[in-house]
Amino acid sequence: MSRPAGAARGRPDPWKAAFIGLAAAGLIAAVAWALLGSSFFVVRSVRVTGSAVPRATVLAAAGIRTGTPLIRIDTSAVARRVERITQVQSARVTLAWPDAVVIWTRQRTAVFAVPAHHGYDLVDSYGVVLRWSAAQPAGLVRLTEPRRVAAPLRRSRSVLAAGAVIRKLPPWLRGRVVSVGANGPADITLVLRGGIQVRWGSPARSAAKASEMAVLLRTKLAYYDVSDPRTAVTGRTAPSAGRTADGHRSSQAKHSTRHT
Repeated sequence: MSRPAGAARGRPDPWKAAFIGLAAAGLIAAVAWALLGSSFFVVRSVRVTGSAVPRATVLAAAGIRTGTPLIRIDTSAVARRVERITQVQSARVTLAWPDAVVIWTRQRTAVFAVPAHHGYDLVDSYGVVLRWSAAQPAGLVRLTEPRRVAAPLRRSRSVLAAGAVIRKLPPWLRGRVVSVGANGPADITLVLRGGIQVRWGSPARSAAKASEMAVLLRTKLAYYDVSDPRTAVTGRTAPSAGRTADGHRSSQAKHSTRHT
């Protein structure tokens, strides 16, 4: 008795399956060879972009060798090495197939001038000392931290809080700040042009504090305490140690004031 023709057609062909398997293995091997063993996809150039950090400095830190297969470049590891450069705040590394690596960097910018060594350490808002200067450069904010010790500024919670406050200030208020006192991570004081003192407190609720200051500065007083923006305190003079400001407390929510 003969088998139906349909049954013969439905039977798997072992030779065809073997051929497909060999073809797939050959394709994988060819791709692996092209990526790892050939000279088609290797590093021929490294582009540095994004900031004014010297190209030679970035390349030395990146440690990428020409001729290395692109697939073997660990972009995260390269970025971490580049970020060890003092002037670099952050780095991003990408592969530009078929033969290039692109390194983008963001340069640190000095924000604070910290008195040190008969001059000033120029420091970014994260507490990283960028260089020393004999004079305070124009446009930088003088930073004082009474409890400063030998530890690096970037490990000081007070300095980090002061930097966070400065970063969050709107441009109109940031341009008026001449110095910052960092007595603690929740005790930041700003001094504005004209000697106006502003007790800012912690970096929290900075937008609300700035909005309150936009209204309070119209009173043209000498002291403002917006550490709690819901009940800001103003005074004709700044408080000295052991006494409070001679002024009044305003309630933003009720738009009213009462004397203290």
